[in-house]
This record gives sequence, C-alpha cells and structure tokens, in this order.
Amino acid sequence: MLKFISFGSGSSGNCYFLYTENDGLLIDVGVGIRTLKKHFRDYGLSLAQVKHLLITHDHADHIKSVGSLSHEYHLPVYATKAVHKGIDRNYCVQRKVAYDLRHYVEVGTTMLLGDFKVTAFSVPHDASDNVGYMIEACGVTFCLMTDIGSVTDEMKEYIGKAQYLVIEANHDVEMLMQGPYPQHLKVRIQSETGHLDNASCGEAIAQNMQEHLRQVWLCHLSEENNHPELARKTVETVLRSYGIVAGKDLQVEVLKRTMPTGIFEL
Repeated sequence: MLKFISFGSGSSGNCYFLYTENDGLLIDVGVGIRTLKKHFRDYGLSLAQVKHLLITHDHADHIKSVGSLSHEYHLPVYATKAVHKGIDRNYCVQRKVAYDLRHYVEVGTTMLLGDFKVTAFSVPHDASDNVGYMIEACGVTFCLMTDIGSVTDEMKEYIGKAQYLVIEANHDVEMLMQGPYPQHLKVRIQSETGHLDNASCGEAIAQNMQEHLRQVWLCHLSEENNHPELARKTVETVLRSYGIVAGKDLQVEVLKRTMPTGIFEL
C-alpha cells in the first residue's frame, strides 16, 4: 500500500513523504532536519525509510535542508540540471549536495526509483526551473504540482492522469489585492510565473480531472492572502458549477502550512 504525509506546505517550508512497506521518497526538503526527525518519530517512522529525494525547484522553502539530509543519510537528490545549479547558488542551503549524490531529472523521461515510477513535467514559476512529479506505485497514480504561475497543456494532461492530486491553491485574488503586499509583489504573484489562486485551481481540476480522481489536497496556501476554509469552499464551489460534488465524486482537503497531516493510505 502507498502512503502519503505532508510535513509542511507553504512559504515556511514544504516537504511531502510517499512510502511503501520497503521504500520511501521525499518531495522537497524545505523543513529543518530536527523538525523532520521529530515528525517521523511522532508517526513511528524513521528517516532511514527515505531512499530518494526529489526536488521541484530551487526556492529556499523547498530546498533549505536538502544538502544536510542528503549528507547525513547518503541520499540521492533528483532535480533538473538548472535546479541543481540553483541549489548551489542559494545561500539558504548551508550544506550543498555532494556531487556523487546528484542525479539529473529530464522532463518527460520516466525514472524507476525502487518501488516508484517517477515522471517529471514542467511547471511555470519564477525559479531557475520548476517541475511537478507523477509517481506511480502499488497500482496508484499520485501527482504533485506546486508553485504554479499558470496551468499549461502538459499540466492538464497530468491532472487527467492522477488518482491522487496535490495542487497549489495559493491565494484568494480579492484578499491579495486588498492586502498589505506591495504592488510589485502582487503583480509577481498574479503573473504567469507566480502562484495559482483558489478559483483557478478549482477550474484546473474541474476541466481536466477524470473519473478516477479520488482525492485532491490543496497545497502552498498563503498565510496572508488565503484561509484554509476559503480555499476549500472556493474550489468546491467551482467544482459544483461543473456538476462535480466534493465528498461524493472526490475528496478535497487542505494541507496545513506548518504542521504534518495524518497518514493517508492511497
């Protein structure tokens, strides 16, 4: 059975864990190692269960602990060449990834990593590069896409493949526009390489999901420009406008920004 935990989803740090009986991978390591160790202990798990590290992009809230975790547990780090270079440049990453532990992701090329079949796809964001991941294991298709400026045709294809989907619902447009952010930051967030708003997230799901989609988790919510209930209700309202009923046709949940979820059995 494939299991999933989020250990943080937002600008304070992102980290997602998928694991089977014999294998495990982390997507992004933006949470401190001591915090991760505590979370793993709290769930009766061990970081020794992690065998692979996948990185989406090189912003600090996704990579700040990747070098340290990779070094301590001798873990391979999978990212595109541009993201690996970005990790080297990022001053928030105090320990860089050792060269012998760097592995390079090619968009559209499927990798076999232990129990996992992993395919990366491009996601528009103002990082050095950004990818989402489709991960197949135990007969389940899991897809994660975060820090989304706009929804491309390629991303729509992967939404359609997903049985379980983690997708960004970063902000409510009205909250953002009326909030305290300076104008240049508001423009950046709403740009084609910024972040996805709640309603656009709902549209992306509704227009591209297939009947096999069972569960959606909304990720990377803004602390200042969103609220978990607002994000969920906005997405559910958009889905309903397409005749899709949350709780019946699929489940919609919101990932906490700084706290772990429970263990989801997929």
